[in-house]
Amino acid sequence: MPDSEPVIQRHTVNERVVHWAIAIVFVFLFLSGLALFHPLFFWLSAAFGGGQFMRWLHPVAGVLLAVLFFPYAVGLVRDNRWLPADAEWRQHMFAYMRREYHPTQTHKYNAGQKLMYWSMVPIIAVLLITGVAMWHPWFAPLVPADLRRAAGILHAISAFIMFVGIGVHVYAAFWTKGSIRAMVRGNVSQAWARFHHPAWHREVTGKNP
Repeated sequence: MPDSEPVIQRHTVNERVVHWAIAIVFVFLFLSGLALFHPLFFWLSAAFGGGQFMRWLHPVAGVLLAVLFFPYAVGLVRDNRWLPADAEWRQHMFAYMRREYHPTQTHKYNAGQKLMYWSMVPIIAVLLITGVAMWHPWFAPLVPADLRRAAGILHAISAFIMFVGIGVHVYAAFWTKGSIRAMVRGNVSQAWARFHHPAWHREVTGKNP
């Protein structure tokens, strides 16, 4: 039976559009990055207009990712501040996943989401800097060869970490029923908010369960 209570807005239209734009750019960067990383995956370049065009487009998309992500991240800083309740959530993370732990002080984002946020900020910064250092023919000739090789290694490691982080993020979104809807429609039911983010629910509604 559907929830008769009014829904709560969780994400604005602008936040949702930017979020999905970042997701699309990330998928392209991941697949094209695999094609550039190892010949075993070079066949993926056929989906992006061939190796030469893909090689040109990959760094451009990397800059686009940074341009989309960092202003978006700035707008989320306040809701991603680490709070005392987040330490408790982290200690009971697996119990929460088994639905054996009900958080009472979780705000708009839980500790797992905050860790994801604070890990992506430096990772994307590193990917941008190392990517620029390897960007032929514009910037790479200005970077010493040893530094460029180090940038390549760091770029690959950072990309792998980002891939794992995004994988966990996507899995958690599907596992937490209602999260995908929130990012598609922008709203959640009050029951969902009370269960997953009770402190945020109290903040936006002024109600105590």
